[in-house]
Amino acid sequence: MFDKLFGRGKKKEEPQADPPIPFGRYSDNNKPVAKINRWTEADNLFKEKKYPESLDAFFDYLQDEAVKNVVYERNGAEGRFEFYQGSKIVRGNFDSGQLKAEVMLARMPQPSVPVMRRLLEMNFNLYYSRFSLDEDRLCMSFGSEIQTASPSKLYYGFKELSTKADKQDDLLVQDFTILEAAGNEHIDVISEQEKEVKYQFLQQWITRTLDAVTAVDADKFSGGIAYVLLALIYRIDYLVMPEGKMLHTLEKIGSVYFKKDERPVVEKNREMIEEFKKLQAITKEEVFQCLFRSKYTFSIVAPQQYKTIADSIHASNQNMAWYRDNNYSFIATQISEYGISYCQYSYSLPKAITELFQLYMEINYPDYFGALGFRVSWYDPSKNKFNSQEIIEKILDIQSRWREKYPRMDFKTQNLRFDSLVNFDLSFTNEMEFLNMEGK
Repeated sequence: MFDKLFGRGKKKEEPQADPPIPFGRYSDNNKPVAKINRWTEADNLFKEKKYPESLDAFFDYLQDEAVKNVVYERNGAEGRFEFYQGSKIVRGNFDSGQLKAEVMLARMPQPSVPVMRRLLEMNFNLYYSRFSLDEDRLCMSFGSEIQTASPSKLYYGFKELSTKADKQDDLLVQDFTILEAAGNEHIDVISEQEKEVKYQFLQQWITRTLDAVTAVDADKFSGGIAYVLLALIYRIDYLVMPEGKMLHTLEKIGSVYFKKDERPVVEKNREMIEEFKKLQAITKEEVFQCLFRSKYTFSIVAPQQYKTIADSIHASNQNMAWYRDNNYSFIATQISEYGISYCQYSYSLPKAITELFQLYMEINYPDYFGALGFRVSWYDPSKNKFNSQEIIEKILDIQSRWREKYPRMDFKTQNLRFDSLVNFDLSFTNEMEFLNMEGK
């Protein structure tokens, strides 16, 4: 009895840690101050013609210790390096005269005119790198004299080389049967259970979305339908993280809407719906092949001023009001989700904003995170019940950890609404809109 009164019972067990499953695209714009200083050092050393020391600082700047994405060794004026970008590894070396880097795309056992024609056409769109052929090895290459290998030239040259190679290897192998996949032995295989969960929810989300958009008038609700379809693209990209063919398919669906042509939104919606049906028809085996984990060095999207993010959130929340007020709750939540998920997909966001977005997604999709093994207790959809105190504490924790970098960041948790999911989403994203993300 006294143990119960004074809390001297069994020690409270530590909660089980969430599985180490990453979400969303890699962002390289959240480097700590020490790393940013290394860039400045690299630039100053290059101007002083201390080229080996400049390379030391540059590759240290690229290194993300949490990911272990860079290997670098130097002995005097000579050295070697390699860094990861998705399914590709860029390898290179340098001496007192030259720096060279190369990434293998695929193997071409026999010469192919169609393949060479494709590569020749793509070469015209490259600024720093080029396609090359070494016997049966189809590669991309970058080179520079040491005296002109400034940190800026290396950064943009390596970024073009690695991001283009990471995207083109899968597309080339897919389009030309004569090519053989190669150079991707380093990717991390994920468990069959995780793949199964991602596949099942991929199917579930597409089915629910298509059912919802076909249940309303295609002309009257064309704007809302477009929001819902685009939000689905960004959700799959962030939560499922497909690579290769599936990633290309998602990008293709999004381009249907944003292509600058004279077609009405209704027609674009119709085409996006058909493309989602094709995506849903992809076999489980094909989907599983697109699910793996990789290391990255460069973000494939660029940072933006926070006003751009705020404007996207504001516009979406303005457009969701009619759907909320007229009891189209599903469409309303998807429009609200679109405002921030579009930014997560299109821009390299501050890590603090991504952490808030992660919380937002965990609250909105607890079944998915629960199936993956996460300890989700933010929201129970069956009871429409929020764990408001834990949500507020998590937001305050995110702010506290990023206070040094963003001292003016002030998420007003007192403005959150916990009476329904649609009102919570609106209040949560409203607060994100008005955050002051100016650096220290």
